Order: sequence, then C-alpha cells, then structure tokens
Amino acid sequence: MSGSEGTGAGAFARKVAIVTGAASLIGVETARQLLDAGASVLACDTEENAHYLTDLENDGRLLVLPGDVADDDYLVRAVDTARQTFGGVDMLVTAAAIFADPGVLATQDDWRRILDVNVVSVARLINLCAPHLKSRGGGAIVIVSSISGHRSQPGRVLYPTTKAALLGLSRNSAQALAADRTRVNAVLPGWTWSRNIERRYGTRERADAFAAEFQYWGRMADPKEIADAIIFLLSERASFITGAELNVDGGYLGAGPEATGQATEKVPVICSP
Repeated sequence: MSGSEGTGAGAFARKVAIVTGAASLIGVETARQLLDAGASVLACDTEENAHYLTDLENDGRLLVLPGDVADDDYLVRAVDTARQTFGGVDMLVTAAAIFADPGVLATQDDWRRILDVNVVSVARLINLCAPHLKSRGGGAIVIVSSISGHRSQPGRVLYPTTKAALLGLSRNSAQALAADRTRVNAVLPGWTWSRNIERRYGTRERADAFAAEFQYWGRMADPKEIADAIIFLLSERASFITGAELNVDGGYLGAGPEATGQATEKVPVICSP
C-alpha cells in the first residue's frame, strides 16, 4: 500500500476505507481517525445503529450505508458505492459482530446467523474488495477478531468459535493476497468498553473491576486503544506486517483464561445480555 508516512493528518489522503461495524465504539473511533488522517470512509452498520455515526460528518468524506452484512447484496452494494462515490477501495476494516451467545443450546439458525455476520461477511468483503485493492497497487485489510479466538470462556461457544475462525481467515487471506501487495492482519482486543459491556455491567467502574481479574492494566481497554492498533496496521508504518495477530489486551493472553468463571462470580452481570 503506497502513501504518506505515519498515521497523522494527511497520512491517508486520497485513500478510501470501508469499515463494517462502524457504529460500535471501536468502529466510530476507527472511522474518526481515518477521517482525521484524510481518508474517505464508507461506514457500514445496521439501520438501528447508524445514528451513532452522525457526528462524524467530515467534508463529504464520510458516507453511512445502513444495512445487514449478512445480506450479500448489501456487501456488493457497499463495495460498489465506495468505488462510485470515492473512486476505489484501499482499505477494509471488519468489525461487525454479534455478541449474543446461546452456548451449547444454540440452534442451527443461531449458528447460521452468527457465522454469516461474524465470519462469512468478512470473507465475502475480502473477496469483493480484493480486485479493487489490486488495481490501486495493493491495500490493507484489518480483521477485528478477539482474545476469545484463543480462549474458552464460561457459557460461550458461538462467539469464540467465530473469532477463532477469523484468525484462520486472516492468515490464509494474507498469503492469498500477498502477490497483489495487499496486507491482511488481525487485531485481537481484550475486554473493551462498549455499549454491550455498559448494558451488562452498568458503569465503567464495575466493568473495570471485572477486567482487572485478568488484564494486567487492571481495567478494560478504551475503544481508542483498539482503533490506534487498527490504524497502525492500515498505515505504511506496518508495511512489512501481514498475516499477523496484534493482541491489544492488557496482557490477557499472557495471564491465562478465565475459564473457571471466578471473575463473573465476583462481579456478577447486573442484567441479562
């Protein structure tokens, strides 16, 4: 991926990014940093969540396209819209995810839905974007996976499975697209402050108390800290990094799993997810 050095203002001038899950706190911060660095951004999220992006309008360089990433027609429309509106595609960030997890009680429909959103949409977007990235001399793709892709977690089966699948997708896509000069990497957030976490634990203080059990910094990550890693991997500063997993987890994977569930017992969920 050619372009200016660094990740500051102008680093992504004349570059075009597609961001899915763009209305999440991580997605909003990623889109904000891309815009601040001069990129044009096609932001993808559901109709219900699109309003979270309204404060990001930036000189016509942001276009919010509501829809469902499990709908293949929507994915095709997203890539075509980015190309027609902004002239091409240089970067892809995939952060769309379903967090709800029925565990071993999941039905076939549950599995299909979460796989379609968390994994299949990412694979399809890589497929759809690849020729456009190649035509512009290569590009960068960042897949937002999770520490859950490396650890079992109490009461959860579907979400960790999909996040593990994304790690395999990232590695293999990096090899497949190397000849096109397109880099593919995965970011693995630890427990990170989000609207989902706020619904479950109520306050940041309670959430940090939960995370302190297994993240060395004694707190959850801020969304900006995850976005910073995403922006780095998109930038020329990561020009020789591909097929990599960047843990942004406050030491979680070094500390070990919470498989016994003691953290949940000490800081109970205040309401059902």
